[in-house]
Amino acid sequence: MKIMVVGGGGREHAIIKSIKKNKNVKEIFALPGNGGMAEDATLVPIGAKDIPAIVEFALKEKIDYAVVAPDDPLVLGCVDALEKVGIPSFGPRANAAIIEGSKVFSKNLMKKYGIPTAAYEVFDNAAAALEYVDSCPIPTVIKADGLALGKGVIIATDRDMAKDAVHSIMEDKKFGESGNNIVIEEFLEGPEVSVLAFTDGKCVRPMVSSMDHKRALDNDMGLNTGGMGTVAPNPYYTEAIAEECMERIFLPTIKAMCAEGREFRGCLYFGLMLTKDGPKVIEYNCRFGDPETQVVLPLLESDLLEIMMATSSGNLEKCEVKFASRNACCVIMASKGYPEAYEKGYEIVMDESVKDSVFVAGASIKDERLLTAGGRVLGVTAVEDSLGEAIESAYRKVECVRFENAYYRRDIGAKAMAALGGKN
Repeated sequence: MKIMVVGGGGREHAIIKSIKKNKNVKEIFALPGNGGMAEDATLVPIGAKDIPAIVEFALKEKIDYAVVAPDDPLVLGCVDALEKVGIPSFGPRANAAIIEGSKVFSKNLMKKYGIPTAAYEVFDNAAAALEYVDSCPIPTVIKADGLALGKGVIIATDRDMAKDAVHSIMEDKKFGESGNNIVIEEFLEGPEVSVLAFTDGKCVRPMVSSMDHKRALDNDMGLNTGGMGTVAPNPYYTEAIAEECMERIFLPTIKAMCAEGREFRGCLYFGLMLTKDGPKVIEYNCRFGDPETQVVLPLLESDLLEIMMATSSGNLEKCEVKFASRNACCVIMASKGYPEAYEKGYEIVMDESVKDSVFVAGASIKDERLLTAGGRVLGVTAVEDSLGEAIESAYRKVECVRFENAYYRRDIGAKAMAALGGKN
């Protein structure tokens, strides 16, 4: 089989490495991919949002199956375009990808179908939003409606900060058209959990839970990033909570989307907060999370490509989805200065022994040398029997990867270990 993976980050590298395990896969193309994937896939210089060029390439190469991984091409209808020319694809169609593409849509969906989430108000003009901020409970959460590279959410700890957020998003257009509408919602407290789930629009098969670390600096300090590391499973996510989420959140969401004529097939990401009133949805994503994928897929014992194809064809119920009863830790190595200004172009050197454990997110190749080309450069993942062992192993492997200006958090998994009472 010839497989095409649309996207170019660490998530896509993890997907490609997992798909490669299928013995029927003869060639994988990454569009556009990045330099760090060159040993695992053929790189094709076509941007993830260039849908006409993606379709043209797929037809020319007679692609058997496509995986559309990032949010932008999904929301723009990449799966629709590929299916229209007869190429089966993993990922939701555009009318279902709206669950991430519009926070206003997703909040209204949850309200209509009784899916637990934070209380909220929607605004389409800054004056009304500013007036609401004068009296709403503080802290509050302000979200741009559309896609904003994961940066369109601001937690305002005082009214001045909330007003600045409204001005920045709605008037200064910090996130462009994504800020034409905003959601102002209740600030929830409790442990956060990420749960990715395969779904074919009927059956829901949750993957192992994970815990992301969004802040740039140790002890959850500094700016929000795309994610500085993850562990799986998340110790706060017990079997009882998992059953409650399936009954009150996962299945109701899939049924709600079908009732709206927006059947969702692909990977649906549930960002959850375990509040004193029970689990509530913080956000939906219409695809695999990054860097959650880098700890979830290494624990998958079943065949990823078979699961994806069953998801696309509506036969997920007949497909085995099994995860190892082990633990994984991923430490992101970033360029110093990320998520703000940073330098790139430094050579990346890694020991041969850790290459299988590295998922590259931002790198290029020049004169046969691998160079840094992004803020988040790569993720280093370890899988062990216990969480403590996985964390220690991941950090040992980090020492085997070197590039100038490298930065990484040194406390990935510490919160999870505390939840376990420090037990290994």
